[in-house]
Amino acid sequence: MSASVACLPARPRLARLRLAVVLLFLAPVLSACGINNVPTLEERAKATWGEVQNQYQRRADLIPNLVETVKGYAAQERDVLTSVTEARAKASQTTIRADQLTDPAAVQRYQAAQEELGGALSRLLVTVERYPDLKSNANFMALQSQLEGTENRIAVARRDYIEAVQAYNTELRTIPGRWVAAIFYSDAKPMQVFEARTGAEMPPPVSFTR
Repeated sequence: MSASVACLPARPRLARLRLAVVLLFLAPVLSACGINNVPTLEERAKATWGEVQNQYQRRADLIPNLVETVKGYAAQERDVLTSVTEARAKASQTTIRADQLTDPAAVQRYQAAQEELGGALSRLLVTVERYPDLKSNANFMALQSQLEGTENRIAVARRDYIEAVQAYNTELRTIPGRWVAAIFYSDAKPMQVFEARTGAEMPPPVSFTR
């Protein structure tokens, strides 16, 4: 009886040892099955979304100088200038965190605010066509070049985000990723694709005849 009692403390240690051995052998198998694919693809998608936001912020940072430059030559275009300023303010206030990318309403609000700003900016740039002196202004030409480059970077960043989200969502919906997610990442949810409206894939017309 006393010998049996003396052996009891060794059993939990033996069980833990066996579990450690099993996990040691299972680790390569689980890794080969892509156990890390879900979090890896999720983080990649979040990182690409961060780049989308960075490029939109870059565009927003250019707009005040652009508005002031246009105002110096075309102050009478008050309605257009005001619409750009107001759309920029709305876009800056409409934010989205990486953990909200699974929320369709949050992504839609952010997208709508950015598209509204893009539309207002396009109208402003079309208006500039009526002012040859403004189009030849050195400051405006520099802003025009920066804006064109930013619009191109926005298009690339959105494309990269869409591709990253598609890879992540596919992993969640196909086998073995679906099984891995169900067992190890039960809180993982599909992310929302940034769906541009028809024609939104084309950047605003920022190249003018000088």
